[in-house]
Amino acid sequence: MPGISGRRRNKVKGVQFTIMVVGASGTGRTTFVNTLCESDVLQHKEVESAETAHFESGIKIKPANVELEEDGIRIALTVVDTPGFGDNIDNEYAFQEIVNYLERQYDDILAEQSRIKRNPRFRDNRVHALLYFIPPTGHALREMDIELMRRLSPRVNVIPIIGKADSLTPKELKAFKKRIMEDIEFYEIPIYNFPYDVEEDDEETIADNMELRSLLPFAVVGSEEEMEIDGEPVRVRQYPWGIVEVDNPHHSDFVRLRSAVLGTHLNDLKSITEDILYETYRTEKLSRGPDSNIRDSQILPSELATQSVRIKEEQLRREEEKLREVELRVQREINEKRQELLAKEAALRNLESRITSQAANTSF
Repeated sequence: MPGISGRRRNKVKGVQFTIMVVGASGTGRTTFVNTLCESDVLQHKEVESAETAHFESGIKIKPANVELEEDGIRIALTVVDTPGFGDNIDNEYAFQEIVNYLERQYDDILAEQSRIKRNPRFRDNRVHALLYFIPPTGHALREMDIELMRRLSPRVNVIPIIGKADSLTPKELKAFKKRIMEDIEFYEIPIYNFPYDVEEDDEETIADNMELRSLLPFAVVGSEEEMEIDGEPVRVRQYPWGIVEVDNPHHSDFVRLRSAVLGTHLNDLKSITEDILYETYRTEKLSRGPDSNIRDSQILPSELATQSVRIKEEQLRREEEKLREVELRVQREINEKRQELLAKEAALRNLESRITSQAANTSF
């Protein structure tokens, strides 16, 4: 597995991170997660008999924990799977179950923060990124895709993904990506679009985010099989006409997505969850009183259309505050050193005066 490269300033040692994967059966969700984690985190659906193959038990929400290490950085990753999503004609219940799960995590931490004596073992299970798998139809977003992303974007960082992207030709894939982003813009769906500020961010950060934004939605291919190529094990999908390499950027966006989610933008996703999404939910919850049901109301997509700008403003505000703190601390240290220097100079002058006085008395 190639190491994650990028802005090391966004990496920290030993972090908890949670992703949710949502997509209908057959979109490659399970294989993707197992490829991402390089282990069998999720089990593939098995049908015991043909007679029961058409039965659907409805959506289930299943968290799974796995320990990862990237470039010496330990990540306690929680993957929240949603088997059964999209398998019914009416998916209203599935939508609400996912929203309820996301908001329960906010409620849990809100309750914990309200305690006089907090639990030192409390685990923050807020979902930092939701990877939504779009089936590779080659047409456009379906009504279900639009509705899901519109509902969930106010509560979580939604990153759209085209699953099993190798089922489309390069030309078809390019056109499909374009239509999806046109739909997202038309319906004002505030997905996580790798925000940047041309006036504040450095050139490397801007270039990196522009590249990632241009890849949206990420076209991914997963595989749990390897074959040897030039003496090296390579994860591939084999077809009669050839192979698709999972980690080859010319075949799949998998490496760039993995690098962003688990590396360069991990802290950004966590910060947005904490400072924007959770704080918005918390404000709404508290403003409606303890007996209100926050889930009865939803933020309109238009209200979050400027999310990227707000995010950057909040980040800049925090950075400015930290900079002012540093400046004040440095100024205090300078003043302290100046006072120490003045005291030493005064002591030296006093000593010189005494020596001069003693020398004059001796001469007499």
